[in-house]
Amino acid sequence: MSAAQLYFDYNATTPVDPEVLKIMADVARKNFGNPSSAHCFGRPAADIVLSARQQVARLLRAETEEIYFTSGGTESDNLALKGVVLPLLLKGEKPHIIISQVEHPAILESCLFLERFGAEITRLEVAADGTLAPDQVAAAIKDETVLVSLMLANNETGVIFPLPEIAAITKARGVLLHTDAVQALGKIDIDVNELGVDMLSLSGHKIYAPKGVGALWVRDGVVIEPLLHGGGQEQGLRSGTENLHGMAALGCACEILSTGMTEEGRRIKGLRDEIESELDNALDRQLVFHGHRQLRVPNTISLSVPYVDGESLLAYLDLENIAVSAGSACSSGENQGSPVLHAMGVDAGLVQGALRISLGRWTSRAEVDTFLEKFTSIVRRLWAISPLYQKKKVSL
Repeated sequence: MSAAQLYFDYNATTPVDPEVLKIMADVARKNFGNPSSAHCFGRPAADIVLSARQQVARLLRAETEEIYFTSGGTESDNLALKGVVLPLLLKGEKPHIIISQVEHPAILESCLFLERFGAEITRLEVAADGTLAPDQVAAAIKDETVLVSLMLANNETGVIFPLPEIAAITKARGVLLHTDAVQALGKIDIDVNELGVDMLSLSGHKIYAPKGVGALWVRDGVVIEPLLHGGGQEQGLRSGTENLHGMAALGCACEILSTGMTEEGRRIKGLRDEIESELDNALDRQLVFHGHRQLRVPNTISLSVPYVDGESLLAYLDLENIAVSAGSACSSGENQGSPVLHAMGVDAGLVQGALRISLGRWTSRAEVDTFLEKFTSIVRRLWAISPLYQKKKVSL
């Protein structure tokens, strides 16, 4: 990207890593064969799929055959929920699902769909800091509960849910546990066995691979029904001719993460903490930060600027070629403020002034310095024309 453009929206999507691009181009040029074809063009393509599956599995500490490639996080979430619940609905049962109120739209909308056909959904509240207690899950489980689906890290606040503790509860009660780990993968270490979950969704474009490829990890022995029927690819769970260069790209991206993620996480956390501290000091400690201050991924900031509309601030930043987000990119176009912050009980005025700032692999200290200078200047200008801010000053 241009040096004049500052990208602080890595939670929306990430640039494709040059190494990943090279793999994609190489596969597209040299391996056009169908992996399902049993000839000299198909066999090398099948080897690429296997290698990519192994790379994804290694990053998750999973078994190779437990990885199922999809088109992304949304499809993986849909496959996990509907693959478990739809067969029960078709048999006339009334399965019960537990989610939180701050899940990704792919989970929320899938549950609304299943609810229309007879499933019962419990939507757990979160605390003011965005956290969820394992006891809440335990109290919500009943005889009809078949699935709990809770994200590992929130896409807006970065808050991490206590999945290992929750997994101990669901396992003891014989209930499946799925996690949407799209915003956690690449930011924190993930070992599916330590997490204790039964299914896990991930997406390529959040970890420096291209859009249009993702995966669902399904623990061996967990049976779910496919949503796509056809030639029986992906061990019958996801039919359709394989996205060969996409799979290779996802595998490469996972391989890169497996070697340098911890050190990179420390670097990004340092920059994030500097942004929070410097902005808070420069703006008279008027900023309001959302989400638990420790239990979060290292790259994400959720904040509100009082007396300023978030969309206006976003537009002014955009004029300076600075990219941030007013919330989840997956619900852009809606003008009602962040559902996540509403669920956390954040005041409506602060919700309207909320921004998500997210850092990534190519965020530099020089970019942070420029961001701090421009952000502070813009807020000061907006405060100068804000009647609410002027009224607040007079009252002091």
